[in-house]
Amino acid sequence: MPEKNGKNGHKVSRESINDDDGQVALKKELGLLNGVAIIVGVIVGSGIFVSPRGVLQESGSVAVSLIIWVLCGLLSTVGALCYAELGTSIPKSGGDYAYIREAFGPMPAFLFLWVALLIINPCSNAIAAMTFANYILEAILTNCSEPSPNAVRLIAAAVILLLTFVNCYNVKWSTRIQDWFTMAKIVALLLIVGCGALQLYRGQGYEHLSYPKSFEGTTNSPGHIALAFYSGLFSYAGWNYLNFVTEELKDPFRNLPRAIYISLPMVTIIYLLANVAYFTVLTPAELLSSNAVAVTFGNRMLGSFSWIMPLSVALSTFGGLNGGIFASSRLFFVGARNGHLPVTLAMINLKYFTPIPSLVFLGILSLSYLTTTQIYVLINYTAFIESLAVAASVGALLWLRYTQPNLERPIKVNLLLPIVFFITCLFLVLLPFYVSPYETGIGVAITLTGVPIYFLTVQWKSKPRLYNKLINSFTTITQKLFFCSQED
Repeated sequence: MPEKNGKNGHKVSRESINDDDGQVALKKELGLLNGVAIIVGVIVGSGIFVSPRGVLQESGSVAVSLIIWVLCGLLSTVGALCYAELGTSIPKSGGDYAYIREAFGPMPAFLFLWVALLIINPCSNAIAAMTFANYILEAILTNCSEPSPNAVRLIAAAVILLLTFVNCYNVKWSTRIQDWFTMAKIVALLLIVGCGALQLYRGQGYEHLSYPKSFEGTTNSPGHIALAFYSGLFSYAGWNYLNFVTEELKDPFRNLPRAIYISLPMVTIIYLLANVAYFTVLTPAELLSSNAVAVTFGNRMLGSFSWIMPLSVALSTFGGLNGGIFASSRLFFVGARNGHLPVTLAMINLKYFTPIPSLVFLGILSLSYLTTTQIYVLINYTAFIESLAVAASVGALLWLRYTQPNLERPIKVNLLLPIVFFITCLFLVLLPFYVSPYETGIGVAITLTGVPIYFLTVQWKSKPRLYNKLINSFTTITQKLFFCSQED
């Protein structure tokens, strides 16, 4: 049996290399349906089921809240189209990291990677896992008191371990989970829409949707309208996740934009109809007093089948967590491949062709955040960083239009779209400095801690021999433990 040498001398059987040319690389296994499932599956998390009240609370009226839901969908679609240009002109996995690095250089890209590594991605995974645990327990223990925090943490840890294993073992398993759970959450939303349509068919539920009553209480404060947009955009978060896995997408020049054209309008329409359905059953006061709108809705409409709603939220967060693990692990993989993280995170298992070291590392970080109940505060500290990253990516699009006008752009959006989106993002980035300067300042401080780390680990080339020896030993151990090698 012929063999080849992996990096650092690791022997690899030709039969373990699945590509026709014998290369070690991530495989292109994601089709159009998988792309749609990743976008929809990550976007439709717990937000639309749990927290539509934020939009209503800040906007002040039913009509304006519905308008904001539509505008948030349109804004997300514009952003996704901008990312379609970026993803096809810079066809690299890593999303924002890859685009910021291409346009502005390594340090800004490293700072984004640092915050994503330290807090954003593992915290988001931990929160999704705990949300799953809370709602699956609510579906099972319908008449019991609030579940024990330790039970929630145990189930959350179990689901993180399960999905990390699935993503390590087989990309197709992961995408099938994403496909099926995306379908499940869409069915749950359509159930809500159907109940609302039934109410309207019966001649009920028009009271709070009729003009002019639906506009009563509308705020006249631009700041509150902006905060309403924050709540709405939170439920649309994840529209850019397909760009993290561009290299694994079949025919990305066609399938990336097609997945966007299908998924974003579909999510926007379903979100709008779901919110209309909420108002056909619940009064604005009831919606504002509910911590889980879909569960309150289900208790009112489904009777003995009310357990379907908490189960739907659990399934939704399960699929969202799977998509988050799949995509964010590729971010760390690409960062390591570019020398911004330890080389072990840029290695691929030679049997399953998955970035197992990156997935395991992300899983460990996610599990570590289950030890605290204060992770929501940490997310608040860095929430504006995510908006800043999106603004920087769209700024990269505009900068590359200026500095590299001849760059091949299979998709080229009208220049007005990225300009409008960039200005909107800047507004959303700057607003937190006025509304919550303390949390924003902490977020800036966390980001700036990456500057000395960058100079010590990336810029400093003549590191001590002992340091290099330890890193090489760790790399060898990782290769043997996970049977992995760097890409060819």
